[in-house]
Amino acid sequence: MDMAQLPDHDPDADADYGLPGWIYGSERFFREEQDKVLRPSWQIVCHLNDIPRAGDFHTFEFLGESVVVVRGKDGGVRAFANVCRHRAARLLDGPVGHCARIVCPYHAWTYALDGRLIAAPYPETYPALNVDQQSLAPFQVEVYRGFVFVRLEGDGPSVAEMMAPYDHELEPYRFEEMVPFGRVTLRPREVNWKNISDNYSDGLHIPVAHPGLTRLFGKGYGVEAQTWVDKMWGQLIDEPSRNPSERLYQRILPDSDHLPPERKRLWTYFKLWPNQAFDIYPDQVDFMQFIPVSATRTMIREIAYALPDERREMRAARYLNWRINRQVNAEDTELVARVQQGMASRTFTAGPLAETEVSLRSFGRKMRALIPQARLPRPPEGW
Repeated sequence: MDMAQLPDHDPDADADYGLPGWIYGSERFFREEQDKVLRPSWQIVCHLNDIPRAGDFHTFEFLGESVVVVRGKDGGVRAFANVCRHRAARLLDGPVGHCARIVCPYHAWTYALDGRLIAAPYPETYPALNVDQQSLAPFQVEVYRGFVFVRLEGDGPSVAEMMAPYDHELEPYRFEEMVPFGRVTLRPREVNWKNISDNYSDGLHIPVAHPGLTRLFGKGYGVEAQTWVDKMWGQLIDEPSRNPSERLYQRILPDSDHLPPERKRLWTYFKLWPNQAFDIYPDQVDFMQFIPVSATRTMIREIAYALPDERREMRAARYLNWRINRQVNAEDTELVARVQQGMASRTFTAGPLAETEVSLRSFGRKMRALIPQARLPRPPEGW
């Protein structure tokens, strides 16, 4: 079953339970996930404003593939395997860069920015060389509101179709005009990627484990799930927080004229199936991906974007935002590590889910539909 055929509201006999613990540590299950869940998924690489000129590129490492997204001379954006068609050497180094052409450092095979092979030394010595058939291997690419996504393989809905239920909420933020705020950071975690994803969409732990968010939102934290995207949100309350950073953020957060009144002090979180999230604040937008490395290791990839704004209050608000969320991230890191450790216990199979845990229910339904073994309380024989 591919993503295009994934049912929306088919009956699920296991809907009232979470996923079994063994799939959060099984390398065999991880291989199934790569083929059936992750490789057919859209992944964010960068923003158009990260690659404004012809020849600007961003690279992205995902599931053993090195992907390069490059701006062409025609202004278009393309994604290719960062692999020479001659002897498979990596072509471009580093996370970002610029090149007039793509030249292999091994044998100097040379490609245009649109991926065409345009030069190979001594071409007459290759009996099987057909230049027209040796372009760089392409990947699917989609630009959604200025952000560049790639998909390694498969089909299914576009990013725009997946985000359609909430696209109207994103429109006022002017994503297309945003510029990078900082740089890409990578944070390794010794946990399964699904545990990070589950925690991101879990609303029940907010009042228990995140006192800062509770001080900011009170009891007004909401969670809902659409087919391909979860939404979480909290409106900043007027009561001053006891925490100095939170209280100052509440006080100095400047007005954003481009936002409607109901969004000027709203924090909204979206998780796009299956492994990426974006946190939308009045002052900036943070993207986060849970990049699976193995069954028990994940790399969190993050970068922030913002509209150009030189107001002193806005600069301060963005710094305070970072301080507040650094504490939230530290709390989540400890929580997820606790869960990962518990998932390894043979005493744990799958716990019951509350009716309000709509995001975990939605995630589990899709996983069970794509990989039926996820219904089993124990790994099948041979796994």
